[in-house]
Amino acid sequence: MSTPAAFILLSEYNRAMNRQVYEAAACLAPAELLQERGAFFGSILGTLNHLVVADTIWLKRFCALDIPTPLLDPVRAMDLPSGLAAMLETELPALAARRGELDAIIERWIASLTADDLARQVRYANTKGVRFSRGLGMLLLHVFNHQTHHRGQASTLLFQAGQDIGVTDLLAGMPNEE
Repeated sequence: MSTPAAFILLSEYNRAMNRQVYEAAACLAPAELLQERGAFFGSILGTLNHLVVADTIWLKRFCALDIPTPLLDPVRAMDLPSGLAAMLETELPALAARRGELDAIIERWIASLTADDLARQVRYANTKGVRFSRGLGMLLLHVFNHQTHHRGQASTLLFQAGQDIGVTDLLAGMPNEE
């Protein structure tokens, strides 16, 4: 699973699913997006902000890799979010633009990675300051799994608000090998 091709598939799936979630969210009024719904990050917009925050934090960590990462240069210019529950944007269009920018960066960067890159160690501190060293491939699995986890929450919240985001299975994006 930790092959460059597998991560390309995951990055494409990530972008497509984010697009579906944001299209469904755009059908709701701003007040509905901000409504407290009892989720980890409160509202639909809070959940979507968390995903942008987490991806920004991870991408900034990946900027420190000892391999040339010019495709991450736009991330270097971004501010580090103040916390995992930070509300970077309170309006869906602005958040959607940020999400689109991050997804494009992720896709281009992932497409540039080699098997050797995926095996490299990433040294980082979590948001509580605890230090870790883990393989890039394993961390990318976490990043995509984290996206799926919270996107699933957003999908449920959207469904409860009357919006169905459609098919979400990774299998639907896999090429048929027959």
